[in-house]
Amino acid sequence: MPVAPTTEPVSTAPQPPARPLWRTALTPRWTGLLLLALAIAAVMSVLGVWQLDVYRSKTDAATAKRAEAEPVSLQSLFPIDAGLPSKAVGRRVTVTGTWGPAADQIFVSDRRVNDRDGYWVVTPLLLEQGSQNVGNTDGQPSEAVMVVRGWVAAVEDPAATPPSGSVAITGAVAASEAQDASGDASKGRVLQSLRIPTIVHLVDYRIYDAFVVLASSTPALAADAAPAIVPAPSPPTDHAGLRNVAYAFQWWIFAAFTLWMWGRMVLDAHRSTEADQDDDAIGASGTVSA
Repeated sequence: MPVAPTTEPVSTAPQPPARPLWRTALTPRWTGLLLLALAIAAVMSVLGVWQLDVYRSKTDAATAKRAEAEPVSLQSLFPIDAGLPSKAVGRRVTVTGTWGPAADQIFVSDRRVNDRDGYWVVTPLLLEQGSQNVGNTDGQPSEAVMVVRGWVAAVEDPAATPPSGSVAITGAVAASEAQDASGDASKGRVLQSLRIPTIVHLVDYRIYDAFVVLASSTPALAADAAPAIVPAPSPPTDHAGLRNVAYAFQWWIFAAFTLWMWGRMVLDAHRSTEADQDDDAIGASGTVSA
């Protein structure tokens, strides 16, 4: 009776455990490359910070240059019928004219000087140049610019009374404040914010779309006979050197890319090692027959 041949079971070589990624990353080769990549990324990051400092220096210099420029005539900076150009804010200007009457003054409340609350005194200065001034005969309103003459503790302060006669002033151009004060116009001449759109309805002049914060005047008044001078608002930032900001981000992107490349290379090396282990395991496996 025929006997069926016997076969031995196929023996399979045991699979080696998968090598963790961190073991590949901690080999001397990749550890050394990591230190090199970190050094390169650190240098690039420092270069990015340096470019940002260059931008800030250029911006500060341009802003200071605007504030320190020699004063020019307000009329030469922009016309009365035009809106306030951004480059004019913070510029020092000169204006010659005659102070308007006390009845045309505006007071801005909640202004603090030396820990004391008070008011800014805003007085129209009627311009001497041009044909539409005080005393014109063509029926057109006079031209004026609203001047922040200074600070007083109370609206009734005698120092708030505008002087008479011609005056030449030097000051800085200031823009309207953001807070809306249109509701205050119906309550009197004390406003909560400095805004030309509100003041234009309270005076009978054609006025500039800007304020001049008084710094000095000729003839000068005695200190106790005039409001206390208030500092001009800081000029807007002139964003000079924007190219340096782009350079800064460029360096930071390069730094991030350097570290990413190191990680990618480690991952590729790890996968290559796993593939070699799989090939070795396949080569070591087979069948054994009797």
